[in-house]
This record gives sequence, C-alpha cells and structure tokens, in this order.
Amino acid sequence: MISILIASLVAIGLALLGTPAIVVYFRERGFGQSIRDDGPESHQQKAGTPTMGGTAIIVAGTLGFAAAHLTEHRFTPAGLLIMFTFIGMGIVGFLDDFIKVRMRRSLGLSKTSKFVGQAVIAAVFASVGPALAGIPRNISVVGGIEVGIPAWFYFIWVFLMISGFSNAVNLTDGLDGLAAGSSSLVLGAYTLIGFWMFRNSVAYDNLGQTEALDVAIISVAVLAACAGFLWFNAPPAKIIMGDTGSLALGGLLAALALVTNTQLLLLVIGGLFVIETASVIIQVVAFRGFKTRAFRMAPIHHHFELTGWHETTVVVRFWIIAGLFAALGLGLFYAEWFNRVGVG
Repeated sequence: MISILIASLVAIGLALLGTPAIVVYFRERGFGQSIRDDGPESHQQKAGTPTMGGTAIIVAGTLGFAAAHLTEHRFTPAGLLIMFTFIGMGIVGFLDDFIKVRMRRSLGLSKTSKFVGQAVIAAVFASVGPALAGIPRNISVVGGIEVGIPAWFYFIWVFLMISGFSNAVNLTDGLDGLAAGSSSLVLGAYTLIGFWMFRNSVAYDNLGQTEALDVAIISVAVLAACAGFLWFNAPPAKIIMGDTGSLALGGLLAALALVTNTQLLLLVIGGLFVIETASVIIQVVAFRGFKTRAFRMAPIHHHFELTGWHETTVVVRFWIIAGLFAALGLGLFYAEWFNRVGVG
C-alpha cells in the first residue's frame, strides 16, 4: 500500500536528517549520559554522550504516521490510541532523562512518578480502547484464543502490559544499538501482522480493515525511525536513546499487542526483552534469597560483556536472538490463522 511506503520513507528520512541535528543541539547544552559506577569499566568512556535520542524516533515516527494519512487513508481511533501510548510513554521517559541530565545523576524520576505516569496512560487506554476503538476487553494469545475479563481487571492488565514492556525495553537499552535494533525486528513482525490482518480482515472480528492498516503504518513508521536513528546509535554511539526512546518503544509494543489481540504472543515476538527482564529478576532473587549472584551482572547483556565478549559481538548476537524470536512469533501467528480458517 502507498500509505505504508510513505510512512516508512518519511520516517527514515527525518530520522537520518534529524538525528545529527539533535546530537549537536544536545551536546551544546550538555545533555550527556551519566554512567553507573558499578557498570562495566568500558562504559565509562560513554559518559557525556548525548542522550534523549529517542526524541528523534518519536518525532520521525509520528510525522511518518501523519504523512501516510495525507492520502485517502483516514485516522482511526485505534491508531490514534496507539500513538497516544507511544508519545505518552515517550514524555514520561523524556522527563526522566531531563532530570538526569539537569541534576547530573544516573537516577531521574522517582518510582512513584513513573508509576503514576504509566498508570494514567494505562487508564486512558483501558477506558477509551474498548469504548471508542473496539479493542476487546480480554487476555489474548492470538486470534480466537482469548479469555474475557471484567473492566476493573482490564485496567490492571493494560497497566501490566505497558509498564512491563516499557521497562523491559528500558533494561535492554544498555549497549549501543541493542534496543533500537531489537525493537526494529519486533516492529517488523508487527508490520507483517498488521498487513496480514488488513488483507484478511474478515477473519478478525476485533480489528477492522482500516484499523489493521493503521497498525501496519505505525509499525513500519517507527521501524523506519529506529533504523534511521540506529545509523548514529550503532557502536560506538554518537547518541543514546535514553528512557525517552526505550519507554516509548516498550509502550508502543504493548499497545500494538493489545490492539491486534496478540498480547501473550508478544512474549514470544519480543522474547529478547523477556529474557533481559527475567535475568534481572533471577539476579535479584538469587542475591536476596541465597546471597549469591546468578550472573556477573544483570541485565544479562552485561554478563556476557564481563565474560570477555566485545560490545559489538553482544549486540549482533542479541539481534540474532531477537530476530529468531520475532520469526517464531510470526510462525505461531500464521499457524493459528491457518488452523482457524481451515486452510492447509
């Protein structure tokens, strides 16, 4: 579709042209990254690298999405709700990053402030989604594999999805290019899912043809924005996405899963993010419960760094893992469809 092509071209063009300008702007104002003292020693040289680069991804992705609607394709409530979640989580992340660079510390917003911000976004999604966008109020794996839930629990579920995946991508954003590249692969999967639902809309009761096309447009626009940003974020990074980008991308993935009814399937498609989060949980449990460490450092990408892997080696191998999980998730998505419609 022409709208998908427009979205991708506009987004990647803006990201490629805009990211260098953001690098210069943030560097002149001293918006540099603070590095944890307990991190790998090799990371200390990254101190001062411009952060909040996720701004480029959000702006490029949003304008790419808007440009696609200059054709005959119209905005949909589902598409606007996804973008609200994407931008809203980006604002929460931006505030977190801004406090860090202003206060010259590695900690930004308090946990309570982040919780409130995520809860507000989840509340809007949970109330507006079923009422105006036709999003099913359920817990779903994919397609017709779903369980209906009451409205009060749906809010909790949406909050867990948005908070969980935004923090998962945030944990993954510890090496140059890791989060941007991995997110691009997951978004590629959702571009295909959205387009498949668009072409086979009669088989999906929860999503209309126009809404499915919006899913594909948003996914490809942000994918292209991530690709353009990755040109400057690849090792050695000239700019870091920060919480601005990681929280926005995680919130976006959760919103895409909720709209497409692939909520639990996201655990497979975004399997790398699940592994990164699980490594932190395992490390905490091992240390607090058994006074030992399961890994040299968590998240797990730092463990491999400390075992001697070069940063680029870790990033590329983790990209491969992310791609395999995305491919597996797509395989499960298509298998459910073929089984349900009785093809093959």
